[in-house]
Amino acid sequence: MKPSDTSATTALPAGAGENTAQSDYLARRSLRTGTAGWILLAGLGVSYVISGDYSGWNFGLAEGGFGGLLIAGVVIAAMYLCMVLGMAEMSSALPAAGGGYTFARRALGPWGGFATGTAILLEYSIAPAAIATFIGAYVESLGLFGITDGWWIYLAVYALFIGIHLAGVGEALKVMFVITAIALVGLVVFAVAAIGGFSWANLFDIAPTDAAGATDFLPFGYLGIWSAVPFAIWFFLAVEGVPLAAEEAADPTRNVPRGIIAAMAVLLVSGAVVLFLVPGIGGAAAMSESGNPLVEALGSGAAATVVNYIGLAGLIASFFSIIYAYSRQLFALSRAGYLPTSLSITNRRKAPTLALIVPGVIGFALSLTGQGAMLLNMAVFGAAVSYVLMMVSHIVLRVREPEMPRPYRTPGGVITTGFALVVAVLAVVATFLVDSTAALWCLGAFAAFMAWFGFYSRHHLVAASPDEEFAALAAAEDDLKHTEP
Repeated sequence: MKPSDTSATTALPAGAGENTAQSDYLARRSLRTGTAGWILLAGLGVSYVISGDYSGWNFGLAEGGFGGLLIAGVVIAAMYLCMVLGMAEMSSALPAAGGGYTFARRALGPWGGFATGTAILLEYSIAPAAIATFIGAYVESLGLFGITDGWWIYLAVYALFIGIHLAGVGEALKVMFVITAIALVGLVVFAVAAIGGFSWANLFDIAPTDAAGATDFLPFGYLGIWSAVPFAIWFFLAVEGVPLAAEEAADPTRNVPRGIIAAMAVLLVSGAVVLFLVPGIGGAAAMSESGNPLVEALGSGAAATVVNYIGLAGLIASFFSIIYAYSRQLFALSRAGYLPTSLSITNRRKAPTLALIVPGVIGFALSLTGQGAMLLNMAVFGAAVSYVLMMVSHIVLRVREPEMPRPYRTPGGVITTGFALVVAVLAVVATFLVDSTAALWCLGAFAAFMAWFGFYSRHHLVAASPDEEFAALAAAEDDLKHTEP
C-alpha cells in the first residue's frame, strides 16, 4: 500500500484552512523538545522492561522447562535484537512521537499505520494493568501499610505516577531513571547472593512428560519451546517504546538509535542472569509457579529481604515508564486524527493530559479483575502483532525508498528484520497456544479500533500532523519520480 492511499482522506480540523489555525492546532498539541539525551533514553528502555526480570518470565518454566524456556529465550532475544536494530534505523529517519505507528504510516499507508499504532496502544494500555496487580501482590506480601486489598494500591500507583507525568517529561524521565537504577542494583545484589548456591541439577528437576521429544532438558517436549515463547518475550517486552520519545529527545536522529541499542544490551545481560540463576538455586519446578521468584530462590536472609523490597522498585519502574509510552502513542494517533483530537491536547507543562488519564482509567478498571496473567498475555499479543507490522514496514521502506536519508542503517538490512518478522509471526501464534482467551479478547479490541477507523476517522485525518506530513512528502516524491521525463 502506498503512503498516498486514497482510501483515507486528509483533512484539517474545522477552520484550520489558514496557516494560523494550523499553527494553533499544533501549538495546543506540542511536546517539550530537547529533554532527553541517549543515556536517559537508554534508561527509559530498561525501565520499560525491568519488571520482567523480577517476575512473569518464570511461568515459562511450567510451559517448556528450563531447556524450552532457554531455547525460546535465545530465539526471542535474537528477534528483539534484530527488531531493535531495524527500529533504530527507522527512528533515525522518521523521528516522531508515534514510534512504530509513524514508521508503518510511511510504509503501509493509513490502514497499516493505524493497525500498528492500535496494536502498540493495546500493549501499552494493558501492560500497566497487569503490572499493577503484581505491585498489589508485592505490597500485600511485604505487609506494607497494613494493606490487604490490592485495589487501593492499583488506584494509588495510577494516580501518583500519572500525576508525576502531568508535571512534565523532564521530571518524569529523571524519576524513572533513578527508580530503574535502584532496580538494576537489586539484580546485582541477587546475582552476588545467588551465584554461590548455583547447581546445574536444579535447572533440570522437572520430570519429563510423555510429550513428543520430552527429555530432562525439554520436559514438555518440542511444543514446550513454542509455548514458552510468550514468557520469554517478558524479558524484553516494551523496549521498542524508546522511539516514542523522539520528539522530546535532544538530537533524536542520533540519540534514539543509541538509546534503544544500549537498553537492549543491558537487557540481554540482565535476562541471562536471572534465567540461569533463579532456577539454578531455587529449582525449575519450584520457580515455575512462584509469584516472587528472585526472593523465593534466595530463601531467607538479608539479601532476600533487600531484593524483595527492591523488586517493588522494578515493578514500579516498568509501570511508571509504560504510562509514558501509552500516553505518547495515544497522543500521536489523536494529533493525526485517527482517534478523537481532544486526547492530544497538552497542558502548560507540555504533557498530554487526556492521553495520560483516559488509558489510566481503563487500565485501573482492568486491574480490578485481578487477572494479572491474562492481562500480561493480552499485552504480549498486542506487542507481537505490532512487531510483525513494524518489521514489514522496515522491509517495505528499504525496498521502496532506498534513497531515504538514514543516519543509522541496520546491519544486515532486510535480512536482519526479515528474521525478526518470521519469529514475530510465530510469537503471535504462540500466544493462542498459551491463552487463547486473552488473545481473542485483544483481537476483539483490535477489530473495534479498526472498525472506528474504517467508518469514521479515516475521513477526518489531520494533514498538518507530523506523521501525515511524512507520508505526504513520500507521496509527493513518488509522484515526482513518475512525472519526470
